[in-house]
Amino acid sequence: MKRYIFWNNKGGTGKTSLAFQATTIFAERNPSEKILVIDLCPQANLSEMLLGGLMGSGSTNLESLHNQNPRRSIAGYFQARLPSPFTVPAFNPAEYIANASVHNSNIPPNIDLVAGDALVELQTNAISTLANTQIPGTNTWLAVIDWLNDFIRLVSSDYSYVFVDANPSFSIYTQIAIAAAELMILPVMADDSSRRAVQNAFALVQGINLPSPLYQQHNFATQIRAAGRNTPLFHLFVKNRLTQYMGPASAYQSVLTSIDGIISSVLATNPNVFSFRSLADGIEEVRDFQTTGVVAFALGSPFTRLRGGDHNLAGQRVQIRADYLQNCIDALNRVVNHL
Repeated sequence: MKRYIFWNNKGGTGKTSLAFQATTIFAERNPSEKILVIDLCPQANLSEMLLGGLMGSGSTNLESLHNQNPRRSIAGYFQARLPSPFTVPAFNPAEYIANASVHNSNIPPNIDLVAGDALVELQTNAISTLANTQIPGTNTWLAVIDWLNDFIRLVSSDYSYVFVDANPSFSIYTQIAIAAAELMILPVMADDSSRRAVQNAFALVQGINLPSPLYQQHNFATQIRAAGRNTPLFHLFVKNRLTQYMGPASAYQSVLTSIDGIISSVLATNPNVFSFRSLADGIEEVRDFQTTGVVAFALGSPFTRLRGGDHNLAGQRVQIRADYLQNCIDALNRVVNHL
């Protein structure tokens, strides 16, 4: 089983839209492989798209999963763990998993979903308190961080791939998500905040270039490695939402070049934190999806199942240019080639 995570501690980088298109197109290209998507972003936008999008009652379908007993979502699973945080209780993982294609015919049938849930935000204080509990002989932090690992282990014989979408934060539930992944896909944009986010990602996930030795003992990477575990490797940096008209050859090129420089520097000093050995093997460029993306996400559809021409979205006439659609498909196919 391979386990990927889409994450950036900066919001607005197109992480969830990239995760939706990459996982669905990957599933189309690999119909014999069973894929589990885990949405650990409380906004649950990925779940809504997989369950139908705006035009396919994705929000209503998501709410119907939340209304089941037990709650069919990641928060439902976390709710089952709160009374038993340090030992794995008897539970049936299938009670928290839904097949996306049952709700949305645009989604390949080999994708199952553990839906996102805003309730995770309300659970955060309790989860953090449990992780910081002092019990002699028990690593309570690690036991809590392993919650998603515990779930994945129970379904490991059923799935070949797991894709996790994580919140743009480094909260306790995001750490739970990151600890369960092997390979990280990190989208960036051509702005200074994305440049800083790449530096932060190296510090937060791998403990590289921390601002002070005071952070070394208790940071995420140190605690994971002290337990004999591996932190996820940086697998792909996606330069996302590049301007459709100007591409990287614009005023933003200097920022993108700076990001390349940061990655290259860490690649030279800490090659063990990457799954690739040359910068060219770990970078892909994706231009703005623009109207094509608006239609795809409203319909809950992979780009490969869209057609060019006119579309009616809630009474509004929207047109997809065939060449733009093909550009989107080509870009996502390049991303998927890395999976």
